[in-house]
Amino acid sequence: MAKDIAKAYEPSEIEQRIYGFWMEKGYFRAEDESRKPPYCIVLPPPNITGALHMGHALTATIQDMLVRWRRMQGMNALWLPGADHAGIATQMVVERALEREGASRHDVGREAFIRRVWQWRKEYGGRISEQHQRLGASLDWARERFTLDEASSRAVTEAFVRLHEQGLVYRDNRLINWCPSCRSAISDLEVDREEPESGEMWRFAYPLSSGQGEIVVATTRPETMLGDTAIAVHPDDPRYKHLVGRTVRHPILGREIPIIGDPILADPEKGTGAVKVTPAHDPNDFECGKRHGLAFINILNPDATLNDNAGPFAGLDRFEARKRVKARLVELELARGEDKHTYAPGRCYRHPGTIVEPLMSLQWFVDAKTLAGPVIEAVRQGRTEFVPREWEKTLFHWLENIQDWCVSRQLWWGHRIPAWMCDDCEAVTVARTVPSACSGCGGSRIRQDEDVLDTWFSSALWPFSTLGWPEQTRALATFYPNAVMETGYDIIFFWVARMMMMGLRLTGDVPFRKVLIHAMVRDERGKKMSKATGNVIDPIDVIDGIPQDGLLAKLRTYNLTEKELKRAENATKQQFPEGIPRCGCDSLRFTLAAYTAQGRDIKLSLDRVMGYRRFGNKIWQVVRGVLLPQLEGFEPGAGRPDPVHLYDRWLLSRLSDVIRKVNAGLEAFEVDNATSAIYQFLWHELCDWYVELRKAALRGEQGEAEREAARRTLHHGLETSLRLLHPFMPFITEELWQALPRRPGDPESIMIASYPGGREGIEDAQAETDMARIMEIVTAIRTIRSEYGVPPSASIEAFAFRADDALKTLLDANGGEIRSLIRAASFQVSKASPEARPRGSATAVAAGAELAVPLQGVVDAAREKARLEKELGKIEKDLVRLRAKLSNSGFLEKASADVVERERGLLSETETRYDGLHRAIERLRELEER
Repeated sequence: MAKDIAKAYEPSEIEQRIYGFWMEKGYFRAEDESRKPPYCIVLPPPNITGALHMGHALTATIQDMLVRWRRMQGMNALWLPGADHAGIATQMVVERALEREGASRHDVGREAFIRRVWQWRKEYGGRISEQHQRLGASLDWARERFTLDEASSRAVTEAFVRLHEQGLVYRDNRLINWCPSCRSAISDLEVDREEPESGEMWRFAYPLSSGQGEIVVATTRPETMLGDTAIAVHPDDPRYKHLVGRTVRHPILGREIPIIGDPILADPEKGTGAVKVTPAHDPNDFECGKRHGLAFINILNPDATLNDNAGPFAGLDRFEARKRVKARLVELELARGEDKHTYAPGRCYRHPGTIVEPLMSLQWFVDAKTLAGPVIEAVRQGRTEFVPREWEKTLFHWLENIQDWCVSRQLWWGHRIPAWMCDDCEAVTVARTVPSACSGCGGSRIRQDEDVLDTWFSSALWPFSTLGWPEQTRALATFYPNAVMETGYDIIFFWVARMMMMGLRLTGDVPFRKVLIHAMVRDERGKKMSKATGNVIDPIDVIDGIPQDGLLAKLRTYNLTEKELKRAENATKQQFPEGIPRCGCDSLRFTLAAYTAQGRDIKLSLDRVMGYRRFGNKIWQVVRGVLLPQLEGFEPGAGRPDPVHLYDRWLLSRLSDVIRKVNAGLEAFEVDNATSAIYQFLWHELCDWYVELRKAALRGEQGEAEREAARRTLHHGLETSLRLLHPFMPFITEELWQALPRRPGDPESIMIASYPGGREGIEDAQAETDMARIMEIVTAIRTIRSEYGVPPSASIEAFAFRADDALKTLLDANGGEIRSLIRAASFQVSKASPEARPRGSATAVAAGAELAVPLQGVVDAAREKARLEKELGKIEKDLVRLRAKLSNSGFLEKASADVVERERGLLSETETRYDGLHRAIERLRELEER
């Protein structure tokens, strides 16, 4: 790689070239056997169904940052890549493709359909890897895995069979969540009950079989009365106690239904006190049915139409049947009124418009209650630690109330369940390989279970199946348990808890030592990103840039309704009037890292991404235009410089502090603290203060010895800073590091150089104190120039009064640099009181001294005051408008919380600006009087 760098920082030019260099050199590879301490993170496998979103970009940024940091610290760092076959999601994508061709999966058959899905995966699955490379991910690509590859299939089969042998996997007729759109069972975690809806509680009467009297029940789902098999009352309820043991007549189907006493299901204080019992379609009724030995009557087909058990309503859609049942009960004069009712029906999280049905079904289950106990114990013992710790309480609450996990899915794409059914004796044989005969009767008429396993079953094995389990491989011995599992809080239960269950049961150890939970990435207003609302930001679009018409074209490729598309287009036009500017990978990564205050959702602002693009530009231009020319011909020696000059000692002392803060931030997963520290040091302390202070020395104006000392400090500070920044901004740091003069023993790449530690800086409290006083005085005088509108080209005079001996000595010794920084012709320091300050001076107090800057003849006070008063008038109008808006009860009631908060923030900023302008005008009035 060349040492000279381009005039302008063009991320797209350097990123692909540098990533290819890293790949060619094999820098991402970890070793199964090494003397280096191991460090392992497995990438949460993204679904192969689509492109990476901003949540994936956050995960990749944090994990790559940790891995690069540990690799540079000398660890045998493995970051293992892979992708998830995503059973239901992937099958849906391919089924939709078939529908466009006028066919269904049943038309083509199972084997042909599976071949079609594999072909789809071959064509589109590689996009995920390509996008991770665009994000700079230093994954060990030679170890890339897929949750449906041969090795994963062996692990899944072994896990299922072993758990079955231990009695932790079983098959039973139980109530499950059935999604009519997926045509499959789904787990409790895949049911969304967040959005309450308005509905009705509908009452109707069951006539007693004797013909004398009735009993009134209430329901939100009248059609389920076709599957009722009992009426439950509290056995001590005086209204119904005498009816327990008697029966009612089903008014539509004619069968006799018992009245039972059940103190658990029936509450005399609620409703009518009597409850219809539908054991095959309600979880509470299911348990009641088991307690009383009731019949379980399923009235639904897989597509949520009613089956033959529904009598005259068979074949109707469930919601149409609801209307018809209500109408029939009205005809029979059994309707007893209705009440408004708010409830949260379960909806499939993959099909938000589809209400999930509780359904009695023969399925495979995992005994999650037994597996949960060791997880709780391991976390309480500290064998696995959650960061932030408050997520442990959430985990415990869920695990302590966990239900058994339905793991069978009525799909074709996925891991086929390793169980065979006998057509002769109905025995079920679970085996690691295809059995030759039935384990029950020995017959040969056996067939494999048609169902596949829940995607999360294979994902639960990810931390160890990717390392070769069930074989006891060298990789497994070296890298298990993993060091860190980093993921979003939305899949703690879907995935993290299940990985811990499987890891502890199948390997005897926790799967990872730390669980780092990151926040959700939302838009800049705090709203969840959604294709339907048009606020999704594709990370690759941020890296490369995309015009507005490109964003609109992308919306049209999504599976949106016409109404959703129109809304999304309007939102996109408003949010991105000129599209998304090209920001490059490093600025996106640094933004995401800087946002990661633990536990807080990320409100992603493209303005902030562009701000960090400017940070990259600043470093690039300072290095190329200022620092590299000063280092031409310089040959750095090994080790840290031994500085004598104040500025050099100060820089290395600040370097020591930032090294400590960055390492501490990464160690504690307080990444925002680390990014803040390195940003402040590089932008302000090194590129601004140090370079300005040492300009004369670097130009040789203070002699060769000073020039050499400044060059050594500059090279060391810059080179160390680039290594410190590398995990956050890998591309620009590699390019600039390659351009620096090399020290003896430097490696080929920054990513395998050592990460800065305590020996690269010095601690010099006196240098920091002295520099703090100089910087305070310079800043105060610069503020005077700014507030009074002193032209940048104007040279001023400055005075410091009441300086103590130490301060006078310090300022006198550094007068030349101070004059340069404040653009002053003279800077006079005196221990005397300020009575003799020149007339028409602006004043300030800093570092214990009183400062004075004569402005007569430099600033036209009257003209500047008039300009500021005009600006103040505009600000006053803004204040009136904002205060009126925020005192309007109508606005406060109707506006969302984030809009109100944004307006309050704007008011606070406006008030601050108003106060600043008011103070400046008062100072100008004082200046006129002087």
